[in-house]
Amino acid sequence: VQLQASGGGLVQAGGSLRLSCAASGRTFSKYNIGWFRQAPGNERAFVAAFWRSSGVYYADSVKGRFTISRDNAKNTVYLSMNSLKPEDTAVYYCAAETGGRMILSSVTNPSAYNSWGQGTQVTVSS
Repeated sequence: VQLQASGGGLVQAGGSLRLSCAASGRTFSKYNIGWFRQAPGNERAFVAAFWRSSGVYYADSVKGRFTISRDNAKNTVYLSMNSLKPEDTAVYYCAAETGGRMILSSVTNPSAYNSWGQGTQVTVSS
């Protein structure tokens, strides 16, 4: 499956952005989809994910500010980001696990995903 992330940009602290992840594949609705981010010098970190289509999970650092959603008719997953902080600055990646074998405890593990988009830069100025 091919993933295309978009929607990043420069925003002031407190602002909002919506990222999109468009995917190929006929069985998109069955994919486990995650968003991760990586800041310079840091490891890739979990942000949010759909697990088994309806289960939604967030990193503690983004709970209440970020919302993951999906439109299966458009093969697209979104990450709506509100109340952005400078520490949210990173390259954001979407990822998919297409085999349907991911267990819940692996949702936050980048190695559990087998397809990755190219990343989109989000910069939050103070």
